[in-house]
Amino acid sequence: MKPIFQSLVVFRIFFSALFSLQAADENARFAKFEKDMSGVKLVGLFTIDGREGAPTKEEYTILSVKKIGKGDLFLFRARVKYGKTDITLPMPLPIKWAGDTPVISMDNLSIPGLGTFSAHVVIDGDKYAGTWKHGKVGGHLFGNISRIKIKEKKQSQEKPE
Repeated sequence: MKPIFQSLVVFRIFFSALFSLQAADENARFAKFEKDMSGVKLVGLFTIDGREGAPTKEEYTILSVKKIGKGDLFLFRARVKYGKTDITLPMPLPIKWAGDTPVISMDNLSIPGLGTFSAHVVIDGDKYAGTWKHGKVGGHLFGNISRIKIKEKKQSQEKPE
């Protein structure tokens, strides 16, 4: 009986240590994502399926990102500009992970002032790319991510919500 008990104790210690390491890795990954995605601008293009011609410009200024709760939600405070739309608002967005690569993964998420969207956007270093859908319309989006300057950040924060 002693060998079985000793084996159980060893397994418990091993798995406790393993879960502690995984939690530490996850917390480090979340902290890095918050830091990397706060105070940045995503500037790129989006396409509309079935429409010919050049893609349309889009711009998102992310002022801050903060993990909320125990699930996969992060609170983005962002300024969204496309077409005639220019709005700054907080958005709780789910983040999934492909290894260490974050993927913004929204399914029929209602965004006040904008509507209901689905999108799956991979964040890969200083680039982003993905798909989007708004009602029956959808397409692709892609672009670059860059740090914003202090002056630019203040102007984005002053933009009325």
